[in-house]
Amino acid sequence: MSPSNRTQPGRSSGAGRGPQGPRRSGPRGSTKPVDPARLAAFEVLKAVRVDEAYANLVLPHVLGRLGLEGRDAAFATELAAGTLRQQGTYDAVLAACIDRPLAKVEAKVLDVLRLGAHQVLSMRVPDHAAISTSVDLARSKVGQGPAGFVNAVLRKVTRKPLDEWVAEVAPAREKDHDGWAAVAFSHPRWVVQRLAEAVGRDQVDALLEADNVPPSVTLVARPGRATVEELGGVPTPYSPYGVTLDSGSPAGIAAVADGRAGVQDEGSQLVAIALAEAGLDKLDHRDESWLDLCAGPGGKSALLAALAAEQGASLVANERQPHRAGLVLANLTDRSADTHVDGTAGVVAGDGIRPPFKDATFDRVLVDAPCTGLGALRRRPEARWRRATSDLDVLVDLQRSLLDRAIDLTRPGGVVLYATCSPVLAETKGVVEGVLAARDDVGLEPIGGRVGDIADSAGPVEGTVQLWPDRHGTDAMFMALLRRTPV
Repeated sequence: MSPSNRTQPGRSSGAGRGPQGPRRSGPRGSTKPVDPARLAAFEVLKAVRVDEAYANLVLPHVLGRLGLEGRDAAFATELAAGTLRQQGTYDAVLAACIDRPLAKVEAKVLDVLRLGAHQVLSMRVPDHAAISTSVDLARSKVGQGPAGFVNAVLRKVTRKPLDEWVAEVAPAREKDHDGWAAVAFSHPRWVVQRLAEAVGRDQVDALLEADNVPPSVTLVARPGRATVEELGGVPTPYSPYGVTLDSGSPAGIAAVADGRAGVQDEGSQLVAIALAEAGLDKLDHRDESWLDLCAGPGGKSALLAALAAEQGASLVANERQPHRAGLVLANLTDRSADTHVDGTAGVVAGDGIRPPFKDATFDRVLVDAPCTGLGALRRRPEARWRRATSDLDVLVDLQRSLLDRAIDLTRPGGVVLYATCSPVLAETKGVVEGVLAARDDVGLEPIGGRVGDIADSAGPVEGTVQLWPDRHGTDAMFMALLRRTPV
């Protein structure tokens, strides 16, 4: 076990500074100003809880509104994201320090307590600074009474380091591994169980631990529009178009600012590459028409369009939700000329199960299916708390329907790549085998080329690929390649 503990490096060793320097207390009885970095983290947690926002999307807006940058922005980012990642662990600790169920604690107060617990247990913030700034935050946002409650609870939290708390509040590892892992690695028990089924019980702890490690920023240079060299950073090991950044904001890179490159996990890049590199039985057909059936928000579409252009083909991007179709369109627009980028045939707002296309139209089709997202918990830590096991039945039915429809849209000899950002077997092996069993006009083909050659990436069905954050440094992308049987 190696969950985070208070000796690990955090984003800041101080109490946090606002854009105008350190905050000082006023006269006795006055309200002290709230540290802006901690206020930003609090507002992110509130948006996630109340509006079901994604932390990585709402955070830049909060930082901009509060004028935070540099060290302050980094502190707020680690505080918000780290608190969300380890919420399950902190809740177990807080429950041991509070004499009533956490459900009875006001939601805003619980947000403050979680933020304080993260500073005390997992960041290099002195105890007195973590407590005093949390008290200030509670007083400002909730009131004097809750501020005293926060003070008392966090003082109890400071009595032990994180490892000792886990040993006290988690079930015994030898008797209930899943229960222990749920607390130690801050995942719901059902998620621990599903991931263990997918990766193996001897490997699941490493996967759960990797879910709690903040990922590096990964960029993609869209071929024909940008080069890896102009992005700087370190080339990714598997995608020839990717780099990772050690520091700095992607927005400051010219190719990203004008849309020739973008932020994209290497696993997502490999999905597009696997489809583009798949061998195609051309027969009397040309390889000219590609489809991204579930395109929003458009990162894979942008890379696919660039790859299609290199092969003399063009991509149609389909997305059911109009506002997400707008995001796809933005990703497929040349900002310098306000026209579609090369390789783009158009963006359609249509239902993927009932799309406005004729059967047997496309040579290559991508189905990047809606899923639980349990393969991207590094980037979207709040997803683990939003999903429930009951979501699987609904999602699996949708995934099967989308894959089935994609096969109909593919001409004989053409290929479909089915991908999910989830390793859960019901969403990977179950969907693929279910569709194959129900049809006699499609077969599974091994994924080859650079994606199929990635070490230790064998999927749950022979010939498929499953990536892992702890092994490959990517999101846990699953890929299966299916070919429509030639007539």
